[in-house]
Amino acid sequence: MPTPTIDKFLGEVARILREKNGGQLQDYLILEPPLPPLYNIIVSELRQTFPDSTQDALEEKCKVLLPEDEEGDEGGSWTAFIAFLVQYFAFLRDVNVDHLVETHDMLKALLNQGILALSDASMGAVVLPTVISLSRTLARLAIGLDKRPDLIAHLTRRESVAGSEEAGERVTLVESSANVIREAFKKCLSERSGNAQGIDSNGKPEGKRIGIYLTANICLKLFFHCKKIRNAEQIFGNIYQQSPPLALFPASQRVTFLYYLGRYLFANNHFYRAQLALQAAYDQCHTRCLKQRRLILVYLITSNIILGRFPSTQLLGRPEVEGLGDRFLPVCQAIAKGDLATFRNLLSLDNDNADWFISRRIFLQLRNRCEILVWRSLARKTFLFSGTQGGDQGDGSKRAPTLDLDDLLTLSVFLEKRAPNSKVGLSNGDSQVDGHGDTIGYVDPDLRDAVEPTGPDLPTMATTESVVSSLIEQGLLHGYISHRLLRFAIMGAKTKGALQAGFPNVWETIKSKADHEVPGWVKEEENGATTGGLARKAGPGMVVNLSGARPAGAAPG
Repeated sequence: MPTPTIDKFLGEVARILREKNGGQLQDYLILEPPLPPLYNIIVSELRQTFPDSTQDALEEKCKVLLPEDEEGDEGGSWTAFIAFLVQYFAFLRDVNVDHLVETHDMLKALLNQGILALSDASMGAVVLPTVISLSRTLARLAIGLDKRPDLIAHLTRRESVAGSEEAGERVTLVESSANVIREAFKKCLSERSGNAQGIDSNGKPEGKRIGIYLTANICLKLFFHCKKIRNAEQIFGNIYQQSPPLALFPASQRVTFLYYLGRYLFANNHFYRAQLALQAAYDQCHTRCLKQRRLILVYLITSNIILGRFPSTQLLGRPEVEGLGDRFLPVCQAIAKGDLATFRNLLSLDNDNADWFISRRIFLQLRNRCEILVWRSLARKTFLFSGTQGGDQGDGSKRAPTLDLDDLLTLSVFLEKRAPNSKVGLSNGDSQVDGHGDTIGYVDPDLRDAVEPTGPDLPTMATTESVVSSLIEQGLLHGYISHRLLRFAIMGAKTKGALQAGFPNVWETIKSKADHEVPGWVKEEENGATTGGLARKAGPGMVVNLSGARPAGAAPG
């Protein structure tokens, strides 16, 4: 049976390939409904002339109109592309968008075949826009299915059984999609055409390297969605080793990549590096992209609070920050006042903001990392109230300004007891509370004797000494403890004053100790040198290509 529409379509594809017009190829290989009328005719011809049992005949027709080995290296490129085109026709013919799980599997198989066509050195770049388009569609479908557990319940049960048999971690549908797209990322990153830096004469990425951050960002979106953040480490590591500088890529790609890099560093407790990446993402994000700027700010504000920097009034007045101040400012005020009880109440599971913090995965970081800052503020206020200023004594000797740890302990206990809704000493034996003031719940009578029958432990002198020692070790207090006298002595008060010397600025202290290099972020320095990327100096863990190296002692050729 004649197939004039398919023949004309293949002829146009052949022309596009000869012209190496990747953008037009992407426009021709349409997948998502509603399909234009011409493609409905193609689907009709495919079902009539090339049903599922005649796949070989369809492949032969493609070979006739798209000759093999015309420009490919070692006969690979055209063969791979023909297989991809056959898979594309099969997708159009067999897909039923009402069955989303089957559609996902077919789309994943089509993308896999497209990645094989992407591997070719001479023609792979032509297929790149199509592969990226397929990757976006697959990612969107995978996330949509993940939000419909009723549709993938059978897959979850099947994977759980397989995972228990293999004693391995279960691979979710979203993660499996990300793993396929990651193969496209690897192909783009391992591009070897052009110069060694991967940059053309206009200073822009060339060849398949154009797709490095496009594919990486899609993978990162999926990994963060399915909470498999550890899988992102390989992407950041590979980019840091082999990618051209990030600044050479479009702003949308830069902002997206820096956002996910910042979130990855945040999740791994590298808060200073996280705020560097997130601040750069926020600065480069267009002012009209309010949703994106707000998303970045959630993690940027959190990182800065942990580092001792609170959001300014100017920042809180911006449209993208609307409502964030109501969630973060009470925490900042509790830190600044040194109010331990209020701080714990604000970050307890019973607080109205707890679900919001937890859903954004910043709850534990705020709760665990900021408490030491509350203690610092409390120590500073205690010193202002009752500290000894030191200075010249009547007998001609000099003493350092000191803080009595008993005073610090007394004030901390007082604040704990007078806090609103405090559970201290109010336990009736049937419910207990943890160290943050959260109710543990009903205690079985058989276990009553095994559970401590009191409320949360009040601070003790051992606790106070431990906290002050930790603050000194971190550089947030400058001085030493006399354990015999139970006093904290400030050093350097003669030149700076007691407050400035003993209680240095938290942000400046952390910044002075931090490493300003951000692994995963390839930057071009002002002097032309590159941090990370293809120009990175050899070091531990790096792979060095010695294929062109001369034998030792050989003269230059």
